[in-house]
Amino acid sequence: MNREKVLSIRDLSISFQTAAGAVNAIRGVKLDLYKGETLAIVGESGSGKSVTVKAIMGILSGNGQVTSGTIDFTYKRGEETVHQDLLKLTKREMRRRINGKRIAMVFQDPMTSLNPTMPIGKQIMEGMRCHYKTPKEEAYKKAVNLLTMVGITEPEKRMRCYPHQLSGGMRQRVVIAIALSCDPEVLICDEPTTALDVTIQARILELIREIQKNTGISVIYITHDLGVVAKVADYVAVMYAGKIVEKGLAEEIFYDPRHPYTWGLLSAMPDLDASDEVLYTIPGSPFNLLNKGKGDAFADRNAYALAIDYRLEPPMFQVTDTHYAATWLLHKNAPPTPMPKELKARILRMRKEAD
Repeated sequence: MNREKVLSIRDLSISFQTAAGAVNAIRGVKLDLYKGETLAIVGESGSGKSVTVKAIMGILSGNGQVTSGTIDFTYKRGEETVHQDLLKLTKREMRRRINGKRIAMVFQDPMTSLNPTMPIGKQIMEGMRCHYKTPKEEAYKKAVNLLTMVGITEPEKRMRCYPHQLSGGMRQRVVIAIALSCDPEVLICDEPTTALDVTIQARILELIREIQKNTGISVIYITHDLGVVAKVADYVAVMYAGKIVEKGLAEEIFYDPRHPYTWGLLSAMPDLDASDEVLYTIPGSPFNLLNKGKGDAFADRNAYALAIDYRLEPPMFQVTDTHYAATWLLHKNAPPTPMPKELKARILRMRKEAD
């Protein structure tokens, strides 16, 4: 199958200057996104998921600095194919040429994305008017169509509403409509359903999948919820302490995980069929990113850590053509270490349910 690469991140490292010193938030990230596919980036809070996508959007905070790497974005400009390293663009160039126009982002809390003093219709039209100089009447019609597409009833009436007059689910749909208004090639969703109840969450996920099917847009999902990942992702990248520790097809990550951290994340998912009375938690605290210590960042929390984990950081080992994991357990000289029995039983149940 000939897959078309849209985004290619190579050796991305980002640090933040703080009063306590330099925080090494992103450490050598390598990721690819293909046309029409969904990549989910998962991991606990502070693992570097949001910082990675903020670097793509060029919206890192003032104390953030990209210390190495490239973010190559491939897009069509008429008949011409353009390859652009986004890190070489100024903030002004990013806003004029990329943000909203070619790469759009849906944030976690719609109230921080919407202007409370402006009717939502005007906010949807703003990007079209700014980037493409779309005539007002044409922009209005497209905005009404977008509201219909994201499932908002009485769209013409809603065009005149202010954000506070809408429910949380409707506000999030409006934010998605704004993100889609300029027909971007890439949509980044940063935990877009966290603040919503379960039924609205399911509708928003279904909506994004439907839009993707109809438009062929590429989607990056940022989440810590593996239940969301199972519903939406083609590919999954698991992040820990600013690094990708495992990546592969969604089926490979869910049914054949190889990294002990991924084992922990899957074991910590609530499961009504599990016999355990206590929900599993990964022991210890997240790695301190001010630290520049030797070895694997996950070693102190890893029940399966080997002596080498405390001395050397593991490279990415290849499991299949699409599946990689950074753990010394995959080294040819490592002792055989099967995944926990409880997790194996859970995966068998997940497979059964999926079938």
